[in-house]
Amino acid sequence: HVQLVESGGGSVQAGGSLRLSCTASGYTSDHYCLAWFRQEPGKGREAVATIGEDGNTYYTDDSMKGRFNISRDAQTNTVYLQMDSLKPEDTAMYHCAARRESGCTFRLQGYSVWGQGTQVTVS
Repeated sequence: HVQLVESGGGSVQAGGSLRLSCTASGYTSDHYCLAWFRQEPGKGREAVATIGEDGNTYYTDDSMKGRFNISRDAQTNTVYLQMDSLKPEDTAMYHCAARRESGCTFRLQGYSVWGQGTQVTVS
């Protein structure tokens, strides 16, 4: 039974940084694509970044690629999202997700396991 638990969210001022963590239990992380999604109040959940079994990373747009960094630690089954130069529009609930199928995707339907989320508020 796979479980994902996020942590590291909080309230910061614009320009600040946060590092989100997502620890997985119940499987070996090497066999999954891991992703971060975010959801603003009243809006749909959108992809932020993914990292594959091979360590390749993908970001949904260039503004995130320049400010966010996704990484993973296979030994601790943890995926991270380092967020720098935060903006008020980054305010959202951030969720991590896991996908067992080969390859990564930005589609929500591609992920079968989700964490409960951690709130990020930028003022």
